[in-house]
Amino acid sequence: MPAASLRFKPAPEKWSILEILGHLADVEIVFGHRIRQILAEEKPVIAAMDQNAWARNLGYMETPPAELIALFGVNRHHNLRILRRIKAGDLDKSAYHPELKRDILLSEIVEKLDRHIENHLRQIERLKEEQKKLTGPTVPS
Repeated sequence: MPAASLRFKPAPEKWSILEILGHLADVEIVFGHRIRQILAEEKPVIAAMDQNAWARNLGYMETPPAELIALFGVNRHHNLRILRRIKAGDLDKSAYHPELKRDILLSEIVEKLDRHIENHLRQIERLKEEQKKLTGPTVPS
């Protein structure tokens, strides 16, 4: 995709494709850390994440898309390696989630991890369609 298409934002407060890719890469780190905390620690408290602050302040717009995709892939691979070795009882382990103000089960994190990427892939497709309506078809750069 052309750089302009990757940076297209339908509104100032909405994310571009690059920001979504950065978010996906970073959320794999966040979810991975949460999974590891739940499996390894006794009564962990997971850190909150302000995803909009991360998108604003972590240079997603300046990072090559291939790098963001590679980071996502490596982190997803390692998260799945850990999840493949858990036992059924591990899914009932939990950590305190300060944003939700309750314990969150590992099973909930796994379920969210599964849905999360699909939601953002649909978001990318919608962005591509919105841009096409506004600017016409994109030409690869």
